[in-house]
Amino acid sequence: MTRSMLQRRLVDVSERMKRLRAELAVVEEQLTFFEAEADDARLRALVAEIPLADRESREARRHADALGRQRDTINGAIAELAVEQDALLDRMGAER
Repeated sequence: MTRSMLQRRLVDVSERMKRLRAELAVVEEQLTFFEAEADDARLRALVAEIPLADRESREARRHADALGRQRDTINGAIAELAVEQDALLDRMGAER
């Protein structure tokens, strides 16, 4: 791979990491909110002892869990890109 191709690939990886980190920040903020909502809904369900409150609690927990999985997926993608970035940098360094 030529040096210019390596540089283009590095720029691409860097931009993708930047977008993923921005997305991760949003997801983490949403997750914080939904975790608090799920905890509140769980407490309301315990106090109310009615099926509707229990269903709302489960639904809130599902939303929080889904966001947690999305956060984990984004973190995994960022980690993969970091490995790719390191490999590209190593190749560029070896070419010197």
